[in-house]
Order: sequence, then structure tokens, then C-alpha cells
Amino acid sequence: MMRSARSPSRRDFVRAAAAGLVVLPVLDTRDFARVLAPRRSKVALVRTSDRKRGVTDVLKLMDLRNVAGKRVVLKPNFNSADETPASTHGDTLTQLVRELQERGARSITLGESSGPPQTKGVMEKKGIFDIARDLRFDVVDYEQIGGNDWVHFSGAGTHWPEGVDLPRLVVASEYNVSTCCLKTHGAGGVFTMSLKLSVGLSPKPIRRTMHRSPDMRRMIAELNTGYKPQLIVLDGVAAFTDGGPSRGELKPGNVMIAGDDRVAVDAVGLAMLKHLGANEAIMSRGIFQQEQIARAVELGLGAPGPDSIEIVTADAESQACADALRVILAQG
Repeated sequence: MMRSARSPSRRDFVRAAAAGLVVLPVLDTRDFARVLAPRRSKVALVRTSDRKRGVTDVLKLMDLRNVAGKRVVLKPNFNSADETPASTHGDTLTQLVRELQERGARSITLGESSGPPQTKGVMEKKGIFDIARDLRFDVVDYEQIGGNDWVHFSGAGTHWPEGVDLPRLVVASEYNVSTCCLKTHGAGGVFTMSLKLSVGLSPKPIRRTMHRSPDMRRMIAELNTGYKPQLIVLDGVAAFTDGGPSRGELKPGNVMIAGDDRVAVDAVGLAMLKHLGANEAIMSRGIFQQEQIARAVELGLGAPGPDSIEIVTADAESQACADALRVILAQG
């Protein structure tokens, strides 16, 4: 068993101090404030209608040094093959892969389970196998993996009485990346961004149980306890402000958002939907009162409130957008 280095006793400390061998740092009140202040989750925002440039620019605002040498597992939004924001746009995906490769990712594996359409068919329609060949990354269809490739999690303390399973590839990943879209969810989820993306990691049979449950939104949050993404990229160039997930009322959002905190990213995404003018389920409830968000906060998955989120930008247009979203976030 590893042991920590022995700390000096009080007697040792007093003797050293008397001999003038101990130098105590001098802290002013600002130093104490920095020590005591809770961590704020950084969310990067770029105003753009160009997805490739948006991915590049938003990642410049993130610290991705830790991706070098890592095996990356990438989760897109391929619930269906319908056009963005129903599914991940090819420009967003390809630029994200290139950015990860340029930062030294050892390998990239895209993994997904669509639904209700079959995953293979969705990927074929999206041209994913051709993109993977050209950019040299691997593709895993979670519908096709075996029993030993799943990790079971107990349902104790959750709304999943029989527990849940997630792909071992994701649970054991060195570096998880999620890329989601900006949209409402007309089938009971209210909204579908980074937290809801986790549903595509679960076996299809249990999704049917979830979608029939009055606790669906809490169950979505609970799925997220089995893994943690190190990077989330939310494509908000286009948004569904009603309907969804496959079809809905389409509005230009013209933003690219990134972070490493699912709660913070989704909170900023919800602020953007409110800014655009969305359906009653979005507009009538506070962001941190949404059941997905509230349950995720209970589980310690991310920022506990608006004051724990820092939106960072790099230009005046993005800053103006961020200022508007901060006002909305501050309303709770």
C-alpha cells in the first residue's frame, strides 16, 4: 500500500520556527478569496454561422492539452439521419476530429446507437463510414457489441429499478468527447443537449421503459453518472425551438458552445433557446428548475447554479451574445 510522506509534528514545526527555518507565506484577502471560491465551470461561446470555423474558434478558448496521447471516444448525435439540428452536422464532426488529431490524440473512435432507426443505416445515410476512412478514425455500433462489452450499474438511489448498462468503451475511456445539438425534445425530454446525449449510450430496450416513465427527465440525468466527458461541443448554428428531436421549428442560433461540464453547457444552451424564443416548456420554467438540470445538480454532475458558470468569448459579437445569456441565466 502506498503511504504519504510523513508530515512534520507540531513539536518539529515549533523547533524549526524558533530556529528561523520556517518561512510563512503572506496572503492578503484576495488570496484567501481565491482559495475559498468554488470552482466556476468555463463555457466557451463563439458567434458564427460557419461550423468549421466555429469549432476551431471555440476550441481555442478551451484547454485541450490533456488530449495529447489519449485514446478518444467520440459520441455524436445520430438519433436519426435527419438534417441538423436533428443530428450532428458533417462539418462539425469532421472539424472536431481534425482538431483532436492536431492536438495529438492517439486514436479516435466514434461510437453510437441510434434510435429508433438502426444505427448502421443512420451512419450510412450520414456518410460516416466514408468520413471515418478519409480521416482515419474507428466506428463502433453499440447495437452490435456483445454482453461483455457493457458495464452494468446498479439502480440503487435512482429511478432505474433494474439499473443501467453503458458501453465499456465509454466507461473506461481515457478521454470522452460529446458533440450535441441545440434543440427541444417533443417526446417528453423537454430539451436534448449534452445530458440527453447519454441516452444513445444505453441499450435500446431500456430506452422504451424510460420514454414511458413520468420520471424520464430525471432518468436522463442519472444515465450520466456512469461516465464523464472531458469535452463537450454544442452546435447551435441551427436550433429547434419547438418539436424535436428529429423535426421541429427551425431558427438560426449562430453559436458554437463548448465546455467540460454537462450541466453548465446545457444551462447555457437553455439560455440560448430562451433568447431565441422557444416553446412553453422552455420559456415557463427556470433553467435550474428543469428536471434534467435539477437532478443532475443533485447528483453532483456539474454547476449548481448560474453563479458557478463563466462564459468566455474572444470577440465583441460573441461577448454581446454572452451578456444577453448571462442575464437569462441569472434568472435561475
